[in-house]
Amino acid sequence: MHSKFHQLLHDYKLEVFKVEHDRRSTEQITDECVSIADDVLAQKFNYHFHKLPDANRAEIINMISNYTREAILPPVVSKLVQRQVVLEKRVDRLAKLVENLLEALSDRSETPASARR
Repeated sequence: MHSKFHQLLHDYKLEVFKVEHDRRSTEQITDECVSIADDVLAQKFNYHFHKLPDANRAEIINMISNYTREAILPPVVSKLVQRQVVLEKRVDRLAKLVENLLEALSDRSETPASARR
């Protein structure tokens, strides 16, 4: 049983490594990340002032808002989305590992008591 668990854990680690480093997986993750990041960045968020600012102040706030949306936000969103997608893939592999471990335990428990000794 110990060797079976060891093999299942090794297979999990191997699958996670492949997902994170395999060229084809990396390209798929990148495509998925770009798609999600584009969707997030395409959404428009507006700030509504409680009091109307004067024209100079509104122009400065508008410049800061545009700079943030065009220069700062895209790489941050891309990195967050990439991390999220990789973690989702790892969780999927982890769920598969748990399923395989439970199957191994149930196979072991279904054998007669005399065969276990």
